Amino acid sequence: MSRHDHGRRAWHTSSHSSGEGRCVEVSEGAGVLVRDTQNRTLGHIEYPADAWTTFLDGVKASRA
Repeated sequence: MSRHDHGRRAWHTSSHSSGEGRCVEVSEGAGVLVRDTQNRTLGHIEYPADAWTTFLDGVKASRA
C-alpha cells in the first residue's frame, strides 16, 4: 500500500455491482486504488494506471 494520503480522492463502485454492498471501490488517478466496500478501514491496494488498464481490457475481452 502506498504511504501517500489518499483521503481526498474520489471513489466509485463498480458499474457491475450487485447493489448488495459486496463489491470494490476504485479511485483512478496517477495510480489506481482499489478497496473492499465492506472493509474500507483495512486500506487499499495501489496499481500503476497502465496495469489497471491492461486488467480491464482483459476482463472486457473475456466477455466478448
